[in-house]
Amino acid sequence: MTVFNVHRREVAASADEVGQLVDTLAGRGDRLWPHERWPAMHFDLPGVTPGGRGGHGPVRYRVVSHEPGRSVTFEFLGRPRGLLGHHQFVVQGTGTASCVLWHLTDLEPRFPMTVTWRLFWRPLHDALIEDALAKAQDVGHGLGAPRPSWSSYVRLLRRATSPFVGRPRSRAAVTRLENRRPALADDPRRPGA
Repeated sequence: MTVFNVHRREVAASADEVGQLVDTLAGRGDRLWPHERWPAMHFDLPGVTPGGRGGHGPVRYRVVSHEPGRSVTFEFLGRPRGLLGHHQFVVQGTGTASCVLWHLTDLEPRFPMTVTWRLFWRPLHDALIEDALAKAQDVGHGLGAPRPSWSSYVRLLRRATSPFVGRPRSRAAVTRLENRRPALADDPRRPGA
C-alpha cells in the first residue's frame, strides 16, 4: 500500500513571504506550525537544520533537506510503528503577490500503520495540516483568516488521545520553552559553532 496525501493552499502573498514562514518551523517564533491547537514541532538541532531529529507528539521524523524560503523535507522514523516515508512543505510562486503552499506526504506504511492510517492517523494529520495552511493564509489576508473547523470525528479522536499525545501548549508555555533553549548564535550544536 502506498499513500500519497496532498494539501495545498493558495496564498495572496509572495513566495518569499510564505517561504519565510516555512523557515520558522520548529524555531523561535514558529509562525507556520499550529502549535496553538496541536503538539509543537521540536528537533534536537535548531529549527529545520538538516539532520535534526524530533517530531511532534508521538510522531518521529528527521529533517532531510531544507531549501531556505522554498521547501523542507522530513523522513519518518517508524514511530508510530509502521510509519515510513516522507512529508514536506513546498512553496510555489504563481505571481509576484501570490503563491501556493503545498504539504505532501508520501508513505510506504507497514503494519500496523496500514490499518491505523485511515481510521486514526489520516483524519488527525489532515486537520493539523489544514490548520497550518490557514496560518500561512494569514500572511496574505491579515490576521483573522477563518480557522478550519474540525469534523466531529476529529474532535472525538482528539478527546480520546489527549492523555497519550499531550495537549497543545499555550503560547505562553511555548515561549517559556523557547526562552530555555540557547539562542541560535550560542547553540553549540549549530554547524560552524
